[in-house]
Amino acid sequence: MVLAILHMGILVNEVFSAQLIPARLRCESRDEPLGIDVEKPRLSWNFHPADPAARGLRQAAYQIHVASSAANLDADKADLWNSGWVESADSIGITYGGTELTSGKTVHWKVRARDAGGETSAWSTPGTWTMGQLASADWEPARWISSIPESASPAAAVSTIARGKAAKQPASMIARREFNCADRIVRAVVFVSGLGHYELSINGAKVGDELLAPGWTNYRKTVLYETFDVTRQLQSGANAIALILGNGMYHIEPTRGRYVKFTNSFGPQKAILKLQIEYASGQKQTIVTDRNWLVSPGPISYSNQFGGEDFDGRFPAGWDKPGFTTSNSAPQHAWTNASEVGGPGGSLRGLSAAAPPIKAIETRRPVSEKALTKHITVYDLGQNASVMPRLSVRGQAGSYVRAIPSELLGKDGYVDRASSVQDAGGPAWWQYTLAGVGAEQYFPKFFYQGCRYLQVERFAATPDGELPTVTSLEGVVVHSSAEPIGQFQCSNELFNKIYALVRWAQRSNMMSLMTDCPQREKLGWLEELHQNGPALRYNYRLDNLFAKQMNDMADSQLDNGLVPNIAPEYFIASTEKLDDAFRNSPEWGSAFVIVPWQQYLMTGDTSLLERHYPAMVRYVDFLASTAKDDILMRGLGDWYDLGPKPPWGSQLTPPPFTATAIYHYDHSILAQTATLLGKPDDAARFRERAERIRTAFIKRFYDPATARFATGSQCTSAMPLVLGLIEPDQRDAVLKTLIDDIRARGNALSAGDVGYRYVLRALSDAGRSDVVFEMNNQTERPGYGMQIMKGATSLTEKWDASVGSFGSQNHFMLGQINEWLFHDLAGIQTDESMPGFEKIVIKPSIVGDITWVKCSYDSPRGKIEVAWRSDGAKRTLDVTIPANTSATVYVPATKPSTVTESGAAPSEAKGVKHLQDVPGYSVFAVGSGVYQFAAE
Repeated sequence: MVLAILHMGILVNEVFSAQLIPARLRCESRDEPLGIDVEKPRLSWNFHPADPAARGLRQAAYQIHVASSAANLDADKADLWNSGWVESADSIGITYGGTELTSGKTVHWKVRARDAGGETSAWSTPGTWTMGQLASADWEPARWISSIPESASPAAAVSTIARGKAAKQPASMIARREFNCADRIVRAVVFVSGLGHYELSINGAKVGDELLAPGWTNYRKTVLYETFDVTRQLQSGANAIALILGNGMYHIEPTRGRYVKFTNSFGPQKAILKLQIEYASGQKQTIVTDRNWLVSPGPISYSNQFGGEDFDGRFPAGWDKPGFTTSNSAPQHAWTNASEVGGPGGSLRGLSAAAPPIKAIETRRPVSEKALTKHITVYDLGQNASVMPRLSVRGQAGSYVRAIPSELLGKDGYVDRASSVQDAGGPAWWQYTLAGVGAEQYFPKFFYQGCRYLQVERFAATPDGELPTVTSLEGVVVHSSAEPIGQFQCSNELFNKIYALVRWAQRSNMMSLMTDCPQREKLGWLEELHQNGPALRYNYRLDNLFAKQMNDMADSQLDNGLVPNIAPEYFIASTEKLDDAFRNSPEWGSAFVIVPWQQYLMTGDTSLLERHYPAMVRYVDFLASTAKDDILMRGLGDWYDLGPKPPWGSQLTPPPFTATAIYHYDHSILAQTATLLGKPDDAARFRERAERIRTAFIKRFYDPATARFATGSQCTSAMPLVLGLIEPDQRDAVLKTLIDDIRARGNALSAGDVGYRYVLRALSDAGRSDVVFEMNNQTERPGYGMQIMKGATSLTEKWDASVGSFGSQNHFMLGQINEWLFHDLAGIQTDESMPGFEKIVIKPSIVGDITWVKCSYDSPRGKIEVAWRSDGAKRTLDVTIPANTSATVYVPATKPSTVTESGAAPSEAKGVKHLQDVPGYSVFAVGSGVYQFAAE
């Protein structure tokens, strides 16, 4: 409390005159978004100081103008909203308070700020957002269309491949419509969804750069749509608008000879679209999907999210352009009028339920290639990643090229897909059949795969025909376009490689949801979301992806309150029974409670807590109904820990231990959430229940004679230390038990998916990051270093990188170390009393042989930078704190009297206030600005 009072004092009493410049305007945490479908969007901005060296910059008030046109905004005619001057330091999540907004409207806005000295900034550079469809009626008169007549989609049939079948249907549907436009188009916006995935084109040119749209959901509850500005793609006169659809996760058929993880079907492929065109004359034109569209089987002859994609380049060209003649098509490509059908059942939602779109992020050329036979060549992309290949080929019509992806090579040099399938499943591939028209290019539409190697096989059109020629091949890395916001480097090259190893696995699984792996399953197993939540958030701006996954969890919640282990629940891993831990494991389902709390701490945003609080309560009440004497008896435990047997399940830690520990954490979060939301009765109820669980937990699992919880595993020692499931006078003894176990294993880890984050947190919170360093600065024992030594380029599913059954070579679940690199080694932390990095804590750890660290994190309020160096007796710490925030800085110092800031004593430094000295650190309060500390 003393620290907080002193800290605020420096902000109130020391204000330095320098202009605040609002910048980086965002609506609903997005830049210039299209498709905002909430009635009162939230607005945010950061600041660029006019003088980068300025310190202590703080907003005291703001004013927002929102207008219906750029001209009105420029003229300061805020015809939609003028907030007036609002006395507040808030710049994140300001709720729009103006005139009611309508579907499809583009809105223009700007903001200015005033500091405590009364100096007013210039207006920001204007920003915009475009509204989506706010109500289902706003889609009128658009209809869902399909090539298969139906009145409504059948109920989803979800099962394992062994037990289920999905009705066969064309692998891809294409649809087209021609229309005429007048001159002088001033604005054209299209709203569109196609299931499973779609690609939209106008006059033969792809609309947007998104891939695999829309994102995966439970289509019975939520269907996502996209919004595009297509003004520049339309032309006066004849236009053609066209769609091609693929199956995605919407429809997965059992297929002979190719890998399929499971089957499901939400019905036939279908699409809905509404295009609104405005002319300079004021006239408006609307084009919608209806029975006037023409549909046909498309050029994709095989579309399966696990088995691959086959594309026939001989399909008649020009079908997506104006003037195409449909009447001359071959029987297999016959065009018919579309059927107007029912939707799949889910509500159409735009950005309010969507993750950042998937895009092509980078292109990797092969680092090597090896011809194994005259028609088989294996290409090494040098990196295991989520990939779509780009092929350039030449050859005879009907010849074809097949690209088989894999993470590994066999001893014979051919691809080895053992890590990419389950139960010796079949292969997967992309296949392109040539049209024979010279140079041809192929880039997939709807199938991606985690891989490093591509085995390219070439086939002639006839037994005596020529093989096609591959003139070039590239691996295009595809994943979420979420903004990268974190960077880390240090003097220890192994830790740099560990950081990259984990980050590649994060990237490869960052799709429209966080998947477990990009090949075998592509599923949203929930424990990874909260165990890796901070590690992910330090690297990428994932507010909207996590919000989308909260919606997935809400859509998957059963009537009794259970949140199953996977969301969307396309697949039931074992049985539907509620006592089956593969469906009902609290360490997994509790992501529904922990994720929104982590979002609040990392961003300051309470919206997920507000929106999902009733459902969160229902989930925890469901768990309470299954508890026996306040102990939960089922769960998957510390998944993939290092026991005496090959990794599977939890070998060292009993599942009731981890399940009940997380159950207690759920109650702690709900008690704090209820207080935050103004629900004191709920808060009291959850506090009381949390204390009961705590008492029962300690009684059942703790042995004071040995200072051990349960089995004494690393997980059983760490979780109580972090989650408060321990008496204060027991902490030192249990910490010693944890460290002794690590030392006894040769400074090696043994915790798995659930426990390892708590091991890292327990050690670093106790000031023992030196032990974390020693655990991970090695290659001899299972861990990150061993994976790298064995050649892994992305984090693997098992600590020892082995394959066997369930041995993905691209799995982000064990990536918690990246949180420690930012939070502890670099020391960038949020003060939970002022979450969202409104108040920052900088507390680096100088450990092991690391002599320098350089790290940055673009927080919701601006970029935080830390660079420290330790060379013998001298230590330096350079810190950048963004405007409109403050920080508590722990300067590593064995002799506090030697601390300087920018070469001067701290007492003489502008905006620096000494708070106290603690072991190993001298502690200071600072406002925004750039600081250079040094000490002995």
